[in-house]
Amino acid sequence: CNNHSGTRRAAALPHFSQQANPQMQNLIEITGVSHSYRTKQGLFPVLDDLDISIPRGEFCAVVGPSGCGKSTLTRLISGLMKPDSGSVVLEGEKVTSPRKTVGMAFQTPVLLEWRTIIDNVTLPLEIVAPKTTRAQAHDRAMHLLDMVGLNGFENKRPSELSGGMRQRASLCRAIVHKPSVLIMDEPFGALDNFTREDLWQTMRDLRAAEPFTGVLITHDLRESVFLGDQVVVLSGRPARTQYVLPVDLPGDRNIDILYTPEATDMLHVLRDQIRIAQRRDEVAP
Repeated sequence: CNNHSGTRRAAALPHFSQQANPQMQNLIEITGVSHSYRTKQGLFPVLDDLDISIPRGEFCAVVGPSGCGKSTLTRLISGLMKPDSGSVVLEGEKVTSPRKTVGMAFQTPVLLEWRTIIDNVTLPLEIVAPKTTRAQAHDRAMHLLDMVGLNGFENKRPSELSGGMRQRASLCRAIVHKPSVLIMDEPFGALDNFTREDLWQTMRDLRAAEPFTGVLITHDLRESVFLGDQVVVLSGRPARTQYVLPVDLPGDRNIDILYTPEATDMLHVLRDQIRIAQRRDEVAP
């Protein structure tokens, strides 16, 4: 699908999100976070004294070996879990429970088959902003669907859309309530390469039009460089922050930028860091 700028005016939604201090430099502060799961064999450590800082408005991509705790990190940031020790601070407040100001998108779109696409997109407004009128919710959803090239598909069911189209609808649903933070856990991992690259650009367009701070979990190093302002490499389990790569590529990116010498150098650095992390993971008890 091609992206459309759209002529529909964005709906004026009620200000139900918590208002953050504009002077706050980092929107997300993860400090000394450790976490383990309890198993029949005992404690299974996944995070160990983890530190990550994400400035307001930036997009942070997180990469690392499989099973190093990346998905656990998303649950801690969203408030779905509490760390064993350390703190997760979002918008200046310690995260202790799920927050309305966080949107989430996953590898599987998880759209409700009995609802149309537009009704799937407006679902978060029904939950976190019940005072939003049907007209406001409709206009807001159509504004986003226009942006991602799904105008005309709003009354279709999820089964009538391709995988890439369903993921576009999922992204619209994740930001329809104007969250301050969007967490994405491998949202493009199940798609073919061409659809994935197309959605990377869609994500860039959404971010330009809908300001939010992003956390992207991915195994795709090209994806991390294309979408990220910084790439955090987690070590082998139990994970710590092993390396932070600033991505100083031009902000107005297209896919060709991944073939420049600057991007190639960054990818080599990240591959080397992942190899180091994997070696540590192999010798971990």
